[in-house]
Order: sequence, then structure tokens, then C-alpha cells
Amino acid sequence: MKKIFARVFIVILFSGVVAHELKAEGKESLSSPDGQLALTLLSEFDQNNVLRLFYQIHFKGDEIIKKSELDIILDNHLSELAMAIQPDDSYHFVQDMDFVSRKDTSVNTTWHNAFGERSTVRDNYNQASFLFKKRNKPGYQLQIDIRVYNEGVALRYHFPLNPKGLYYRVMKENTEFVLPEGTKAWYHRWAQAPFELLPLEKWVDESERPLTCELPNGLYVALAEAGLVDYARTKFKIKEGEPGTLVASMYESVDQITPFSTPWRVIMVAETPGELLENNDILLNLNEPCAIEETDWIRPGTIMREIAQTDENTKAQLDFSKENGIDYLLYDWKWYGPAFEFESDASTVDIDLDLHRWIEYGKERNIGLFVYVNQQALVSQMREIFPLYKKWGIKGVKFGFVQVGSHRWTKWLHEAIQLAADNELMVNIHDEFRTTGETRTWPNIVTVEGIRGNEEFPDATHNTILPFTRFVGGLGDYTICYMDSRLKTSHAHQLALGVVYFSPLQTIYWYDKPEFLAGVPELEFFKNLPTVWDDTKVLSGAIGEHAAIARRSGESWFVGAITNNDARKLSIRFDFLPEGKKYTAHIYADDANVKSKTQVGMKTQNVDHSTVIDAVLVGSGGLAIRLEPAK
Repeated sequence: MKKIFARVFIVILFSGVVAHELKAEGKESLSSPDGQLALTLLSEFDQNNVLRLFYQIHFKGDEIIKKSELDIILDNHLSELAMAIQPDDSYHFVQDMDFVSRKDTSVNTTWHNAFGERSTVRDNYNQASFLFKKRNKPGYQLQIDIRVYNEGVALRYHFPLNPKGLYYRVMKENTEFVLPEGTKAWYHRWAQAPFELLPLEKWVDESERPLTCELPNGLYVALAEAGLVDYARTKFKIKEGEPGTLVASMYESVDQITPFSTPWRVIMVAETPGELLENNDILLNLNEPCAIEETDWIRPGTIMREIAQTDENTKAQLDFSKENGIDYLLYDWKWYGPAFEFESDASTVDIDLDLHRWIEYGKERNIGLFVYVNQQALVSQMREIFPLYKKWGIKGVKFGFVQVGSHRWTKWLHEAIQLAADNELMVNIHDEFRTTGETRTWPNIVTVEGIRGNEEFPDATHNTILPFTRFVGGLGDYTICYMDSRLKTSHAHQLALGVVYFSPLQTIYWYDKPEFLAGVPELEFFKNLPTVWDDTKVLSGAIGEHAAIARRSGESWFVGAITNNDARKLSIRFDFLPEGKKYTAHIYADDANVKSKTQVGMKTQNVDHSTVIDAVLVGSGGLAIRLEPAK
């Protein structure tokens, strides 16, 4: 095979452009900083003598992504210049391109994340940017950016400035992901859907992202999207007639002006499902740094909902929150009128409630208020109400029923997030929205839904799937409950979810009221629970079976362990603790011998680096532990 790129080239470690002889077929490679993960870019003629681009990925010598095509389709009816290239209705922009140059970059830095699962984030990758031009129209260029981290690979299409053809309509992105035969994926049709472990064939519909796959060789791959800000959402579907091949599936076409880039397509690779969660900072690293100059007003914490929305109940909830260390109170929808009507005015209180009185009452107790605002009012009033809410002393807004997927509403949503930040308002985005790492840029996004949570009362098996699928994509508002009779898990299981699931704004007691929670001593665990972390370690986990996760805040550690519907024995090793230092462990576990309505046992014991606790978890049960340095 002829080589598209010269065999000998110079790589400048931190930035360098490499000129190559323009030829037809060939390949080039790029490896991760530790050398274990490698991507190969290939250029080949097909049977119709059309030059096409492919990539493949190996991890420790094993092929995890087989030869997969890079392909993006543009509308061809935008200008006479476009029509001159190819007379069809649309064309495969990547095909029949000549290679121009390769630019290599290596980055190894760290940044501080005050609102994440780890306070120190390492950003370490090797990048190659490959520039191509259309053979029959050199003014039309395409750059393919490829980053290889130790944790995975990211790639995107970049369209440089084209003075003669500024306006591009991206019709489809057909980037392929050809996985080894026998691969299964944790398929879920929409963001709040249940999960099924399915082979890569005969899917009813597309699957949401991130999409966790189990390879037959025991490795795990998570396909994700990063940096979705001014574009249409992309899911994954099976390529027609080709089982085993997934393809990127855009929600709709996208109109852009050059220069612009697509979001990143991410392929995370791990030897255990827990490594996917431990390595999910890759999605943050593929986004822009924080755009908010001063972030002191962003204060993570726990939040409880005021269901009745009356003065009497508000006072009771604020007093309960003060006693139990809850940081925020939420007024849910309809406080300003019917939420789905544009005529409702979100600058006024439409119920018998003295909102301003309770804002001040909460402020005196260091408790902030969030208010729900549906998309109808956001669209028509956000430029009016966001400055007003800041003036009132509101701390955050829960966006309700936002439209997701389309280019229009994706761009609008990020403009709304930025406008909220300009007015020092935190944001909780509910329903189908999931972040793609943009919380690095806009940390005022303190939680989002996009998850099948306790509003729908899933079972414990579903809960053990989420850490290694949905939460690979970042923060999620599961809306933890405690006393509701519809729960399908134990109470200790719900306590543990506060650690297992990451949400800087952690909703607790979703369907509960203060009177339901009186005299429940183990609620001290939630009272002491941080919601952002300095470190996160997955102690053990198997998707759909169990998860045990340890998180550190300052010198304190918290452990959450949950099992599926089946009883299980777990050995909790404390070797994540620093050697030579002793801790007091406050342990909360299901115990049928405890004479209380929740049957949660509480005990303390001294532990250190060498301690192992053999825990017996009841079916649908859990274990929660708070570790403080021993006095």
C-alpha cells in the first residue's frame, strides 16, 4: 500500500506543523501519553475509486474499535460554488480529500475544580490535527482533530474559514464505531428510560449517551459526546444492515458559519466499569475553562422541596432545614401560575404565599431559595426575571420541561445558562437534558436531570446500573427520597445514594415532609453530607449488580455501597485511607433487629488503612459510612 504521509516527520512536543508529500493511500498513528491506547488514521480507495477516511483504536494491543469510517454530510444547495463541487443533493464532505498537513500538540496540565468529583483535574493528552482539502475544490478544507488521553480518544470535525463559502449546512454525521463481535451495550432510548443490556443489533430506536458497552474480551467502552453548546444533540444507532456498527445520529441538521467545529465524539476505554466513572473528567477537559470570573456565589449543597407552597409549610420546612443542615428550599412549579401557559407571569407570585418574607427568613438561617420556572416563561421573560430574582435574593432557578436535541434549543439553553450566571443564579435543569462537560465552563449548572430517578421509583437493580452508565456523563439529580411507601429499596440504600450519585445540588426527601421525618436518627448522615468532592474512588462495582464508592471532602471520607434486588456480601477495604492515620467510622446499615420504622442500624468503630469490613447487604439494600479523623 502506498503511504499517504511520509514515513519521516518531525514532531514538536508542544506544537508543530508537519508537512507531508501529498499521496493517495496510507495511515498515521497517535498514542496516549502512557502508550497503552493508540488510534490509527487510514486513507483508502473504495471499489468506486473514492478516497475515504477511517480510524481504528487499540488498547494494550487489543482492537477495541475496528476500522470505522469518518464521514460528515453537507447540504449541496447552499451556493453555486457548492453545486460546482458535486451535483447531488448532498455530498460526503470527507470523501475525495487530499492531505495537506499534520500539527501535533501535547498537553499535561492540571486545573482546580471546586464543584466536581475531584478538586484536582489532570488534563493530559496527545493531539494531532489533520488538515485536508477537497480534490476538486481546494478552497473547501476540513480539519480532523484527534486527542488521545490515557482514558480514551476524542475526535471532531473542524471547518476552517472559507471566504467563498461561509455558510455550511451539516445534514448528517455518520461517524462510525465498529465494535468487536459479541459486544453488548446498556441501551436506553431516552434520557429517563430504563436500561437494557443488548447486543448491537435490532434496536428499536437510537440509544442515549453516554452509552456503556461491554466487550467480549472483558474491557469496557463508553461512547459519549463532549462540548455540545452550539450544535444539535447526537445519539447512537445501529448502522442499517451492519450489526455491530454504531453510527452517530444527529437530532437534526445544523446551520453554521465557518470557522466552526462539531462537538467531540468520545470513546472512553477501561478495564473495569469503575474506571469509567473515575476517568470521566475527560468530558470536562474537552470543554472550555470556566467563563465565570468570580464563583464565590456558587454554593453547592442539599435541597428540599416545599410541596404545599403555603406560609405555614414554608416555615416548617425552613425550620426543619436549619435543624438538619439542608442548604436550600425549592418552590416547585405553579407558584407563578399554570406553568405551560405563556400568559403566566413569573415575575409575580400567583398563590397565597409571602415569598419575600421567606427569602429573608431563609437568609437569616443561611438557607437559600430556588424557584421553578418552566420554559414558556424562560423564553418570554428570562431577561426580565433573572435580574429581578437576583434583586429579590433568589439563589437559583430550576428550568422545567426544557426542549432538548435541536440546534435552536441547545443554543438557547446555553444562552439562558450564561444569562443566569450574569445574574449570579445557579441553575438546575430538569427533564431530558444531560450535560456534556460544559459544567467546567458554567459551574452555575449545579445539577440536571436526564435520569430515571425516584420520581418514577425504579428498583435497586436500576440504581446499580446508573453509576457506570448515566453518571459517567457527570452530575445528575436523582431526587433521593426517604419515607415514601412507594420506594423499592431499603432506607440505608437511599442514604448510600447520596454518596454513590454525584450532584453538587443534591435533592433529598423529594416526596417527604418534615412531619414524616421526625424522630429518624440516621438522618444525621444527610446532615453531614457534602455534595462536591476532593477525590472519588470506586471501591468495587459490577453494572446491574452492585456499586461501592468512596469520596473525600477535606479530611473526611464518605462511603456508599448499594446492591441490586439481590442480597450480597461485600468486603469494604479502607486502603484508600492514608497510612498511619486512624479514623472513626459512623456506619449506617439495614438491620431487621432495630426497632424503628426505618430499621437502620447505627454504630461506630475505629478503622485505618488496613481495615476490611465484611458487609452483608439485604436485597435492595445499602450501606453508608462517614469517616472522620479519630480524635
